[in-house]
Amino acid sequence: MTSLKRNYEFQRAYSRGRSALTKYFVLYVVKTRKSQNHVGFTVSKKVGNAVVRNRIRRRLKEAFRSIPITACCYDIVIVARSRAKTVNYTTLRTTMEKELGRLIR
Repeated sequence: MTSLKRNYEFQRAYSRGRSALTKYFVLYVVKTRKSQNHVGFTVSKKVGNAVVRNRIRRRLKEAFRSIPITACCYDIVIVARSRAKTVNYTTLRTTMEKELGRLIR
């Protein structure tokens, strides 16, 4: 798993990708010609201060890492929502696993 870093990579996922909306995050998935999956995480300043945003980002990264993904060549963007502050880790992980399985076929 490598990271998305450039703005145009995020914009491509937002405009061309399939999306799934949950209570805790929004997921965008777009098929690419790259050799492996790339993932990017976004947490807005509306969610909280830097400490809160970084904590949410760390929890989302760990939940993503723990999900076995066999499909290849996708750009995945995960945008945190405000409710991600209060949800427990297992709920976050199971929700992410369910929605990723639905979007990546």
